[in-house]
Amino acid sequence: MKSGFVNIVGNPNVGKSTLCNLLVGERLSIITSKAQTTRHRIFGIVNGDDYQIVFSDTPGVLKPNYRLQESMLGYSTQALKDADVLIYVTDTVETPDKYDDYIKAVQKLEVPKMIIINKIDLVDQKQLEDKVQYWHEQLPDAEIIPASALHNFNVNGIIKHIVELLPEAEPYFDRDALTDKSERFFVGEIIREKILLYYKKEIPYSVEIEIEEFTDGPEQTHIRAVIHVTRDSQKGIIIGHQGVAIKKLGSMARRDIETFLQRKVFLELYVKVSKDWRDKDAMLKQFGYDVK
Repeated sequence: MKSGFVNIVGNPNVGKSTLCNLLVGERLSIITSKAQTTRHRIFGIVNGDDYQIVFSDTPGVLKPNYRLQESMLGYSTQALKDADVLIYVTDTVETPDKYDDYIKAVQKLEVPKMIIINKIDLVDQKQLEDKVQYWHEQLPDAEIIPASALHNFNVNGIIKHIVELLPEAEPYFDRDALTDKSERFFVGEIIREKILLYYKKEIPYSVEIEIEEFTDGPEQTHIRAVIHVTRDSQKGIIIGHQGVAIKKLGSMARRDIETFLQRKVFLELYVKVSKDWRDKDAMLKQFGYDVK
């Protein structure tokens, strides 16, 4: 039996979550075109007849400006410490040396490493060859795989190769487990995804979702969620004129939550101003972040 943690790391917006969802075969991480979409470390578990892969999606590596981002960077740093196989995702358009310190930490790792060069559909053959050469020089012991996660190109063989690299070990999770996160967590992420898609500028980065009530009734699940923002002006934007914006948000989120839970949902949304929540350790812990 082979089992291990396969941790997916890289800079923001290179396609880590898209790749992780593809490899797991389920939509566990929310995906938008905005950077910093992933805030938590999310496990996705793939079981075969003689293996268990625990994929770990992580926030993009960044230089923190507040405590929330410090926690996000902590997840990415921890992923280097407990990986049995490391997948470093880059792409064909990013500036690859943006965070040299993190690359240096990856270089020191003695576990098997794979580099996925994502978004190869955006460049020509010569540009791709230059990228491959660059990464071969940075991480000469890593296998380099050009791919397009968005178009599911060159992804299928990755699982097979990962199994070859896994250590001999007993499974870490039950064979029927899909993730380490709860339904409440994913409901909050669905609501946050809709905010990322529907609202502009700083609003999505100032928002946190708290699920206050999650009750299964005989005919439907009753969910009450609080949308925390940092300023009064943001509260007004979330609600919109005569509540139009928050009604649309609720409708969009409820449809996806019903698909996820496979049952009818009654969704209540409230907005609360929680000043500077991104820099308050007590609130970050309340929202499920690791704070050190």
